[in-house]
Amino acid sequence: MTEPLVQRTDLDGVAILTMNAPDRLNALSDAMLAALDTCFDALAQDTGVKVVVLRGAGKVFCAGHDLKEMQAGRQAPDKGAAYFQGLFDRCATMMQKIPALPQPVIAQVHGIATAAGCQLAASCDMVVAAEGARFGVNGVNIGLFCSTPMVALSRKVPASVAFEMLTTGEFIDAQRAAAVGLVNRVAPPDALEAETMRLAQTLAGKLTAAVKIGKRAFYDQLGLPLDQAYAHAGKVMVENMMWRDTNEGISAFLEKRKPDWT
Repeated sequence: MTEPLVQRTDLDGVAILTMNAPDRLNALSDAMLAALDTCFDALAQDTGVKVVVLRGAGKVFCAGHDLKEMQAGRQAPDKGAAYFQGLFDRCATMMQKIPALPQPVIAQVHGIATAAGCQLAASCDMVVAAEGARFGVNGVNIGLFCSTPMVALSRKVPASVAFEMLTTGEFIDAQRAAAVGLVNRVAPPDALEAETMRLAQTLAGKLTAAVKIGKRAFYDQLGLPLDQAYAHAGKVMVENMMWRDTNEGISAFLEKRKPDWT
Protein backbone atom coordinates (compact mmCIF):
# COMPACT_ATOMS: atom_id res chain seq x y z
CA MET A 1 0.00 0.00 0.00
CA THR A 2 1.13 3.55 -0.74
CA GLU A 3 1.88 5.55 2.38
CA PRO A 4 -0.28 8.66 2.87
CA LEU A 5 1.17 11.97 1.73
CA VAL A 6 0.46 13.39 5.17
CA GLN A 7 0.89 11.05 8.11
CA ARG A 8 -0.85 11.83 11.39
CA THR A 9 0.25 10.69 14.83
CA ASP A 10 -1.59 11.70 18.02
CA LEU A 11 0.28 11.94 21.32
CA ASP A 12 -1.23 13.30 24.55
CA GLY A 13 -3.48 15.82 22.84
CA VAL A 14 -0.90 16.78 20.19
CA ALA A 15 -1.58 15.87 16.55
CA ILE A 16 1.68 15.54 14.61
CA LEU A 17 1.28 15.93 10.84
CA THR A 18 4.23 14.80 8.75
CA MET A 19 4.41 15.74 5.08
CA ASN A 20 5.62 12.49 3.58
CA ALA A 21 7.09 13.11 0.14
CA PRO A 22 10.81 13.25 0.94
CA ASP A 23 11.81 12.32 -2.61
CA ARG A 24 10.06 15.51 -3.81
CA LEU A 25 11.28 17.60 -0.86
CA ASN A 26 7.68 17.63 0.43
CA ALA A 27 6.66 19.87 -2.44
CA LEU A 28 3.13 21.27 -2.38
CA SER A 29 1.80 19.26 -5.29
CA ASP A 30 -1.92 19.16 -5.99
CA ALA A 31 -2.07 15.91 -4.03
CA MET A 32 -0.12 17.34 -1.07
CA LEU A 33 -2.35 20.42 -0.95
CA ALA A 34 -5.42 18.18 -0.96
CA ALA A 35 -3.98 15.95 1.76
CA LEU A 36 -3.15 18.90 4.02
CA ASP A 37 -6.57 20.42 3.36
CA THR A 38 -8.28 17.18 4.38
CA CYS A 39 -6.19 16.92 7.55
CA PHE A 40 -6.98 20.47 8.60
CA ASP A 41 -10.70 19.92 8.01
CA ALA A 42 -10.58 16.85 10.26
CA LEU A 43 -8.62 18.67 12.96
CA ALA A 44 -11.11 21.53 12.98
CA GLN A 45 -13.74 19.07 14.22
CA ASP A 46 -11.48 17.08 16.57
CA THR A 47 -12.07 18.27 20.13
CA GLY A 48 -9.54 15.79 21.47
CA VAL A 49 -6.62 17.61 19.81
CA LYS A 50 -5.20 20.58 21.70
CA VAL A 51 -2.14 21.41 19.57
CA VAL A 52 -0.98 20.61 16.03
CA VAL A 53 2.63 20.13 14.93
CA LEU A 54 3.43 20.29 11.20
CA ARG A 55 6.74 18.88 9.98
CA GLY A 56 8.37 17.33 6.92
CA ALA A 57 9.93 13.92 6.33
CA GLY A 58 13.41 13.59 4.89
CA LYS A 59 16.00 16.32 4.45
CA VAL A 60 13.78 19.43 4.40
CA PHE A 61 10.54 20.90 5.71
CA CYS A 62 9.06 21.95 2.37
CA ALA A 63 10.53 23.18 -0.93
CA GLY A 64 7.38 24.98 -2.10
CA HIS A 65 5.22 24.28 -5.12
CA ASP A 66 5.98 21.32 -7.37
CA LEU A 67 7.62 23.05 -10.34
CA LYS A 68 7.51 19.95 -12.57
CA GLU A 69 3.77 19.69 -12.00
CA MET A 70 3.37 23.41 -12.65
CA GLN A 71 5.23 23.17 -15.95
CA ALA A 72 3.01 20.28 -16.99
CA GLY A 73 0.01 22.48 -16.15
CA ARG A 74 1.39 25.24 -18.35
CA GLN A 75 1.85 22.95 -21.33
CA ALA A 76 -1.45 21.11 -21.20
CA PRO A 77 -3.79 22.61 -23.84
CA ASP A 78 -6.80 22.67 -21.51
CA LYS A 79 -4.99 24.17 -18.52
CA GLY A 80 -2.65 27.16 -18.71
CA ALA A 81 -3.83 30.22 -16.80
CA ALA A 82 -6.95 28.47 -15.53
CA TYR A 83 -4.80 25.73 -14.01
CA PHE A 84 -2.52 28.21 -12.26
CA GLN A 85 -5.44 30.24 -10.93
CA GLY A 86 -6.99 27.08 -9.50
CA LEU A 87 -3.68 25.98 -8.01
CA PHE A 88 -3.03 29.26 -6.21
CA ASP A 89 -6.66 29.46 -5.08
CA ARG A 90 -6.46 25.96 -3.60
CA CYS A 91 -3.17 26.78 -1.92
CA ALA A 92 -4.55 30.01 -0.45
CA THR A 93 -7.61 28.19 0.87
CA MET A 94 -5.44 25.57 2.56
CA MET A 95 -3.09 28.17 4.07
CA GLN A 96 -6.00 30.13 5.54
CA LYS A 97 -7.30 27.03 7.31
CA ILE A 98 -4.23 27.05 9.57
CA PRO A 99 -4.95 30.28 11.48
CA ALA A 100 -8.65 29.37 11.37
CA LEU A 101 -8.06 26.09 13.25
CA PRO A 102 -9.13 26.18 16.90
CA GLN A 103 -5.78 24.63 17.92
CA PRO A 104 -2.41 26.38 17.86
CA VAL A 105 -0.27 25.11 14.99
CA ILE A 106 3.51 24.82 15.34
CA ALA A 107 5.74 24.37 12.30
CA GLN A 108 8.79 22.20 13.03
CA VAL A 109 11.27 23.33 10.39
CA HIS A 110 14.54 21.72 9.34
CA GLY A 111 16.57 21.97 6.16
CA ILE A 112 14.77 24.56 4.08
CA ALA A 113 11.38 26.22 3.93
CA THR A 114 11.34 27.92 0.58
CA ALA A 115 8.77 29.79 -1.53
CA ALA A 116 5.36 28.25 -0.74
CA GLY A 117 7.15 26.18 1.91
CA CYS A 118 8.16 29.40 3.64
CA GLN A 119 4.56 30.54 3.18
CA LEU A 120 3.43 27.36 4.93
CA ALA A 121 5.74 27.95 7.89
CA ALA A 122 4.71 31.61 8.12
CA SER A 123 1.04 30.62 8.06
CA CYS A 124 1.50 28.58 11.23
CA ASP A 125 0.98 30.23 14.60
CA MET A 126 4.53 29.47 15.75
CA VAL A 127 7.73 28.07 14.28
CA VAL A 128 10.47 26.03 15.94
CA ALA A 129 13.51 25.76 13.67
CA ALA A 130 16.66 23.71 13.72
CA GLU A 131 20.00 25.45 13.75
CA GLY A 132 21.06 25.49 10.12
CA ALA A 133 17.50 25.71 8.78
CA ARG A 134 17.03 28.32 6.06
CA PHE A 135 14.01 30.30 4.94
CA GLY A 136 13.55 31.89 1.54
CA VAL A 137 11.05 33.24 -0.96
CA ASN A 138 13.41 32.77 -3.86
CA GLY A 139 11.05 32.50 -6.81
CA VAL A 140 12.47 35.73 -8.22
CA ASN A 141 15.65 33.78 -8.99
CA ILE A 142 13.75 31.83 -11.67
CA GLY A 143 11.63 34.78 -12.80
CA LEU A 144 8.58 34.04 -10.63
CA PHE A 145 8.00 36.61 -7.89
CA CYS A 146 6.65 34.88 -4.77
CA SER A 147 3.48 36.97 -4.65
CA THR A 148 1.30 34.48 -2.76
CA PRO A 149 4.02 33.50 -0.23
CA MET A 150 4.44 37.26 0.26
CA VAL A 151 1.00 37.46 1.88
CA ALA A 152 1.87 35.19 4.80
CA LEU A 153 5.47 36.38 5.10
CA SER A 154 4.63 40.09 5.17
CA ARG A 155 2.23 39.46 8.04
CA LYS A 156 4.98 37.83 10.11
CA VAL A 157 8.08 39.95 9.56
CA PRO A 158 8.75 43.69 9.07
CA ALA A 159 7.85 44.90 5.58
CA SER A 160 11.44 45.84 4.75
CA VAL A 161 12.67 42.33 5.63
CA ALA A 162 9.93 40.67 3.58
CA PHE A 163 10.66 42.94 0.61
CA GLU A 164 14.38 42.22 0.84
CA MET A 165 13.79 38.46 0.87
CA LEU A 166 11.30 38.66 -1.99
CA THR A 167 13.42 40.83 -4.29
CA THR A 168 16.87 39.34 -3.62
CA GLY A 169 15.80 35.71 -3.45
CA GLU A 170 18.34 35.27 -0.67
CA PHE A 171 17.78 32.88 2.23
CA ILE A 172 17.94 33.84 5.87
CA ASP A 173 19.14 31.43 8.52
CA ALA A 174 17.21 30.33 11.59
CA GLN A 175 18.91 32.88 13.83
CA ARG A 176 17.98 35.83 11.64
CA ALA A 177 14.52 34.37 11.12
CA ALA A 178 14.13 34.38 14.91
CA ALA A 179 15.45 37.93 15.17
CA VAL A 180 12.87 39.25 12.67
CA GLY A 181 9.94 37.32 14.15
CA LEU A 182 9.45 34.48 11.69
CA VAL A 183 10.79 31.86 14.12
CA ASN A 184 9.91 31.53 17.81
CA ARG A 185 12.57 29.08 18.97
CA VAL A 186 15.81 27.69 17.55
CA ALA A 187 17.16 24.31 18.63
CA PRO A 188 20.10 22.08 17.74
CA PRO A 189 19.07 19.64 15.00
CA ASP A 190 19.15 16.66 17.34
CA ALA A 191 16.93 18.50 19.83
CA LEU A 192 14.44 19.95 17.32
CA GLU A 193 11.71 17.39 17.93
CA ALA A 194 12.10 17.57 21.71
CA GLU A 195 11.98 21.39 21.70
CA THR A 196 8.91 21.40 19.47
CA MET A 197 7.11 18.88 21.67
CA ARG A 198 8.11 20.82 24.79
CA LEU A 199 6.37 23.88 23.38
CA ALA A 200 3.38 21.82 22.19
CA GLN A 201 2.95 20.19 25.59
CA THR A 202 3.16 23.56 27.32
CA LEU A 203 0.25 24.77 25.19
CA ALA A 204 -1.63 21.51 25.64
CA GLY A 205 -1.48 22.00 29.40
CA LYS A 206 -3.50 25.21 29.27
CA LEU A 207 -7.29 25.43 29.41
CA THR A 208 -8.19 24.36 25.87
CA ALA A 209 -11.24 26.59 25.58
CA ALA A 210 -9.23 29.64 26.65
CA VAL A 211 -6.56 28.97 24.03
CA LYS A 212 -9.25 28.43 21.40
CA ILE A 213 -11.12 31.66 22.12
CA GLY A 214 -7.82 33.50 22.46
CA LYS A 215 -6.47 32.32 19.11
CA ARG A 216 -9.60 33.42 17.32
CA ALA A 217 -9.55 36.81 19.06
CA PHE A 218 -5.85 37.25 18.29
CA TYR A 219 -6.41 37.01 14.53
CA ASP A 220 -9.70 38.91 14.61
CA GLN A 221 -8.18 41.97 16.28
CA LEU A 222 -5.03 42.16 14.17
CA GLY A 223 -6.67 43.97 11.27
CA LEU A 224 -8.81 46.32 13.35
CA PRO A 225 -8.17 49.96 14.31
CA LEU A 226 -6.92 50.28 17.88
CA ASP A 227 -10.25 51.32 19.43
CA GLN A 228 -12.15 48.53 17.67
CA ALA A 229 -9.48 46.01 18.62
CA TYR A 230 -9.88 46.91 22.31
CA ALA A 231 -13.68 46.79 22.04
CA HIS A 232 -13.58 43.35 20.45
CA ALA A 233 -10.97 41.99 22.87
CA GLY A 234 -12.95 43.33 25.82
CA LYS A 235 -16.06 41.40 24.76
CA VAL A 236 -14.01 38.23 24.36
CA MET A 237 -12.47 38.69 27.79
CA VAL A 238 -15.87 39.19 29.41
CA GLU A 239 -17.09 35.96 27.82
CA ASN A 240 -13.96 34.16 29.02
CA MET A 241 -14.31 35.55 32.56
CA MET A 242 -17.81 34.14 32.90
CA TRP A 243 -16.72 30.54 32.41
CA ARG A 244 -16.81 28.11 35.30
CA ASP A 245 -13.29 26.88 34.47
CA THR A 246 -11.88 30.41 34.42
CA ASN A 247 -13.38 31.06 37.83
CA GLU A 248 -11.80 27.80 39.02
CA GLY A 249 -8.43 28.76 37.50
CA ILE A 250 -8.36 32.12 39.27
CA SER A 251 -9.48 30.58 42.56
CA ALA A 252 -6.82 27.87 42.28
CA PHE A 253 -4.13 30.47 41.65
CA LEU A 254 -5.18 32.52 44.67
CA GLU A 255 -5.35 29.39 46.82
CA LYS A 256 -1.99 28.12 45.50
CA ARG A 257 -3.30 24.81 44.14
CA LYS A 258 -3.80 23.19 40.74
CA PRO A 259 -7.08 24.03 39.00
CA ASP A 260 -9.77 21.35 38.74
CA TRP A 261 -10.83 22.07 35.17
CA THR A 262 -13.71 20.14 33.62
